[in-house]
Amino acid sequence: MTEQRKIWALARAHLASALEEEGFPPELADLLAGQLKSPRAIDRMTAYLFRAHPASLEMVVDEMLAIRADADAWREKKESEAAQAGVSAWLNSEKRDRLLKEDGED
Repeated sequence: MTEQRKIWALARAHLASALEEEGFPPELADLLAGQLKSPRAIDRMTAYLFRAHPASLEMVVDEMLAIRADADAWREKKESEAAQAGVSAWLNSEKRDRLLKEDGED
């Protein structure tokens, strides 16, 4: 088992344990982990369960959706920053300057 798989398995096991302590079926951990898509997000969900002690499945799912939305927003922000860095690098590149001079623009 790779190190990454161990991290995922441990995060999922902690989530299953937290769900069971709160009275939810531990099998729910597989569904939540599949939606959360990262060990860090799974750990956030586990922390929520220990901290908030949700009374209903709806509260658990609502928090999972909130965590997922945060993760998606962060991912989109990083993709946008990377794209902007690429554009800035092109605009400031010598290659662009050469192409502009070849076209007769200054």
